[in-house]
Amino acid sequence: MRNRVLSVILAGGKGARLDPLTRDRAKPAVPFGGAYRIIDFTLSNCFNSGIRKLFLLTQYKSTSLDRHVQMGWSRYFCREMQEFLDIVPPQHRIDESWYLGTADAVYQNIFLIEKERPDYVIILAGDHIYKMNYRRLIGFHIQNNADVTVSTLQIPVDSARGQFGVVEVNDYHEIVGFEEKPLHPKTLPGHPDTCLASMGIYIFTAQFLYDELVKDAERKDSQHDFGTNIIPSVIGKNRAFSYSFQDENRKLETYWRDVGTLDAYYEANMDLVNVDPLLNLYDDDWPIYTYHPNYPPPKFVFAEPHRFGHAKDSLVCPGSIVSGGAVNRSILSHGVRINSFASVDESLLFSGVQVGRNAKIRRAIVDKHIIVPPGFHIGYDERQDVANGFFRTEKGVTIVSQNHGSVLETRE
Repeated sequence: MRNRVLSVILAGGKGARLDPLTRDRAKPAVPFGGAYRIIDFTLSNCFNSGIRKLFLLTQYKSTSLDRHVQMGWSRYFCREMQEFLDIVPPQHRIDESWYLGTADAVYQNIFLIEKERPDYVIILAGDHIYKMNYRRLIGFHIQNNADVTVSTLQIPVDSARGQFGVVEVNDYHEIVGFEEKPLHPKTLPGHPDTCLASMGIYIFTAQFLYDELVKDAERKDSQHDFGTNIIPSVIGKNRAFSYSFQDENRKLETYWRDVGTLDAYYEANMDLVNVDPLLNLYDDDWPIYTYHPNYPPPKFVFAEPHRFGHAKDSLVCPGSIVSGGAVNRSILSHGVRINSFASVDESLLFSGVQVGRNAKIRRAIVDKHIIVPPGFHIGYDERQDVANGFFRTEKGVTIVSQNHGSVLETRE
């Protein structure tokens, strides 16, 4: 199985709904949970599933993503053992255009895929948070002698509307209908409020994939997308199956997050500071790997009677110093500095952020290396935040990006 399966991870997405966090980085490179990047979850799923042949297709502002993967992941793969994680920018082998869609991205790299001679190709998105054993999906695909298998999960209709591809199946899990992001999703029989959503995870028998990609490339009216074009075109003609997502997170509630909007991203991070978070990062059976920079342990300063650095219900990464400040329900990435009498409440601080004395931050996301000056307030006055050039989400989260103008400094 190990050498028969090749994974193609689509990691070139712009992630426009996460702007301004994606203004200078691809969505898969956005930090998550203090110590991780979003891409780490898909890569960890591959590694834990025993898939060791990976092509990571990049396109949009991929510098930080490339650097993270090279520094954190290259050591896990041995080329002499036919293992690799290759970062593949657009090659323009077939066409001079950039990737026109998910299927076109794979088609433009069909030469690289064929060269590895896999029996099966699994197509993955690099911008979702979840734990999944792809071996189970592969086994299901082989058992059903399928041409293509789509991984699916049950979600509320309101969540799927206009957001996800929706699948219809028969009693044998064969796909009999597929609509990409319908406004009126088809519901499950007997469950009028629930539908079966595509996770953007596909496994193809290799030769079938090649044939369909070539056909799609020749269609002038195609958007060259798996969900919009490839999957609907094979239903009723070929063996297309739906695989029910089996969660490796081992909680009562199935965990899969798109984190496609700033509020969804913020809420998924804030879940991690709960006493019993929905996502289990402390799992020896299904670890999440990443790049760990060489930082010292986090430090908390206590100097009587006035300086009392402490953090409650928070994640504090190595290299961070809480020097007399108060941190509550927050996530501090590597190398964050909280100075005396400052307070950080329900916020995400990316690596290298410095918070000055008496500054206050509440319900905010602060991008890396930003210096918050002494006495400065973020997240307390909406009008002032907007005047400072910060972005406010629909649910009132303040986003302080590196494109904040001259209000704050950025440490290089």
